Amino acid sequence: MSFLNLNELKESEIVPGFHGRFVHADHITLAYWNIDAGAALPAHAHPHEQIVNVIEGEFAFTLAGETRTLSAGAVVNIPSNVPHAGKAITACKIIDAFYPVREDYKSK
Repeated sequence: MSFLNLNELKESEIVPGFHGRFVHADHITLAYWNIDAGAALPAHAHPHEQIVNVIEGEFAFTLAGETRTLSAGAVVNIPSNVPHAGKAITACKIIDAFYPVREDYKSK
C-alpha cells in the first residue's frame, strides 16, 4: 500500500512523443500518458490485457485492423496478443491499465 503523487514520478519517453508515468501494483500497471500531437505508436501486440481511457484530445486508434477516432471518455478493451496501433491527432492525455504488470516499464 502507498500514496503517490503523479507529479513526483519520473516521466519516461517510451516511444517518441509518448511521455509516461507508471504506477505498479502486484498484478497491474497504470500508465499515465502525455502524448504529443502527431506522435505515432507502431502496430504491436503483447501478452498483457490493456484498457485504454482517453482523458483529453483526439487519438486515432487501430484495433485488429479497425480504426476509430477517439476523444475524451472513449475506452478501448484490448485482449491479450491483439494487434493495435495509434496516432495522436491532437495532444492527448490517456490512462492505460495493463494486466499483468508491465515488467518492462518498471525500469522506466
